[in-house]
Amino acid sequence: MTKEEIFNKIAAIIADRFEVEQSTVTNEMNLQTDLDADSIDFVEFVLELEDTFGSEISDEDAEKLNTVGEVVDYVAEHQAK
Repeated sequence: MTKEEIFNKIAAIIADRFEVEQSTVTNEMNLQTDLDADSIDFVEFVLELEDTFGSEISDEDAEKLNTVGEVVDYVAEHQAK
């Protein structure tokens, strides 16, 4: 899966979960400040990413993911082969 395909899937998840227009999602978008995601929102988002992409994201790694671009890069590096 290309980074563009990953980004599009993640943008769709964000649009659905955080009620924003998918077209407004950018790689620079900050998950906490731009989406006003609290810790529960973020955990649910990570769980949905795991289900969507078939790979586990450790709590330690999840804490390092701040922007949409970082999430895309992480998923691209860790996607199920």
